[in-house]
Amino acid sequence: MTSTIIRLLIVDDDPLVRAGLTFMLGGADGIEIVGEASDGSEVDALVRARTPDVVLMDIRMPVMDGLTATELLRARADAPEVLVLTTFHADEQVLRAMRAGAAGFVLKDTATDRLARLAEREREVALGVGRGNSNAEIAAELFMSVPTVKAHVSRILAKLDLNNRVQIALLVHDADLVTDRP
Repeated sequence: MTSTIIRLLIVDDDPLVRAGLTFMLGGADGIEIVGEASDGSEVDALVRARTPDVVLMDIRMPVMDGLTATELLRARADAPEVLVLTTFHADEQVLRAMRAGAAGFVLKDTATDRLARLAEREREVALGVGRGNSNAEIAAELFMSVPTVKAHVSRILAKLDLNNRVQIALLVHDADLVTDRP
């Protein structure tokens, strides 16, 4: 069985946010970080050079904001998917990003109450995803099979209305629950 690798470009003007996302997501099973940018003006050249599948893009950046970069990027015939990062739930900028073709948005300041909907084992798996662990690593540390971990990940995605592991990792990170150990 072959696994699909998601090629991810991270765009955020805060170097600590970029480093944190790269650390968290770079070790995740099925995700390859293909580049980082600190401004929307760098995105077009990086997309051409690195061909990411997904661009994780901050909305508010100097020089060229993420909204303008998203609009320009999504106008391309071979445009990757865009997930916007924001601290706002449904302001005009998020709506503009969605109209421009963003596939979704991730809140930087998501509250921990979303994680309260998870069963204990699902929460443990979510924390493993947040630490950037692969399914095999999570299975070993929680003494469960890889298919069981995959099932938990699927339930987490459904319960929290998320689309992928990146969003789980961001949610756990934003809730400040990332630790070195389970």
